[in-house]
Amino acid sequence: MKTNTPIPFVDLGAQYRAERAQLLPAIEAVLESGHYIGGGEVDTLETELAEACGTKHCIALNSGTDAILMALAAHGIGRGDEVITQANSFVATAAAIFHIGAVPVFADVLPDQSIDPADIERKITDKTRAIMPVHLTGRIGDMDAITELARQYDLLVIEDAAQSFGSSWHGKKAGALGDIAAFSAHPLKNLNAVGDAGYLTTDNDEIAEKIRLHRNHGLIDRNTVVQWGTVSRLDAVQATILRHRLKTAPDLIAARRKNAAFYLEHLDSSAIYMPQPRPDAVDTYHTFVVQLDHRDQLVARLTEEQIGHGIHYPVPIHKQPAYAKSFDEIPNLPETERQAGRILSLPIHQSLSQNQLERVVAVVNDCVNAQARTIP
Repeated sequence: MKTNTPIPFVDLGAQYRAERAQLLPAIEAVLESGHYIGGGEVDTLETELAEACGTKHCIALNSGTDAILMALAAHGIGRGDEVITQANSFVATAAAIFHIGAVPVFADVLPDQSIDPADIERKITDKTRAIMPVHLTGRIGDMDAITELARQYDLLVIEDAAQSFGSSWHGKKAGALGDIAAFSAHPLKNLNAVGDAGYLTTDNDEIAEKIRLHRNHGLIDRNTVVQWGTVSRLDAVQATILRHRLKTAPDLIAARRKNAAFYLEHLDSSAIYMPQPRPDAVDTYHTFVVQLDHRDQLVARLTEEQIGHGIHYPVPIHKQPAYAKSFDEIPNLPETERQAGRILSLPIHQSLSQNQLERVVAVVNDCVNAQARTIP
């Protein structure tokens, strides 16, 4: 009979228990204030996030998906335009492009799951308006090559930075590497609210003002609408939670990076592919994704051992039924499709104990070594 305690893939309860004494009084103060939408808490959060990301503006919204939608719409991207992105992301990346009337064009990816700049260039047409790299897992791709392509072809760079708060490339933070960046603060992100939340960062004054108006019905005052807008406002309770967690984010990220370093040192690299750290980048490990043959055997073993895990994402966007209903041609993305059958996310959250990390490593290595012994 199995006696091991389950290892959760995420542990939001442990995060709350560690911060409860500080967080509850801050939430209570907001509730007592009666200011629930917008106001000082949201304004201060925006200032603090802009500073953390190294940008002039931050605009708080109610989801990361809205952040992508508004980044595209504010730059006038719409019907007939094309946006180059990647198909190994969460569906929101491409869905936002589709919903504003543009066409998502998928470039293939490199072994580390980041978008391939060479394939981006092959996909550029006279309809291309923007490149949207996804900083998947908290790992930033080759932004030097991407921004050079954007400069050469006069394109926008819109960062899908949903998973990458705190990551950096050549000393610049995610959110400050393109024309605008969309972040999610969903509960599963490293900087997380307790419900849906998101934000945008940019240095462009005009774009920032457009989005601030758009998120609040286009109102400049209670009774004057200067542009057609929608509602995508972050509430003050979520802002207060994010402000508290922004202070503790460096420790959280450091813990995740320490856990990742343990995996990188102790997992069997002869049987498992793991993207390696780079001296010019900081990876924040929203997820820790390995790639291996016979993945489903390891999934079964982890399930048996009650070790949490995930697959991010098992079906690339261009293989989803919704894509086939909307577009006649399915793109050829061999590396994206190869990885979809090999990727596996191991627990990486900051509350993992040393014993739990060692147990994950022992189970994974035992399984892959057993697989190796059965191969003729």
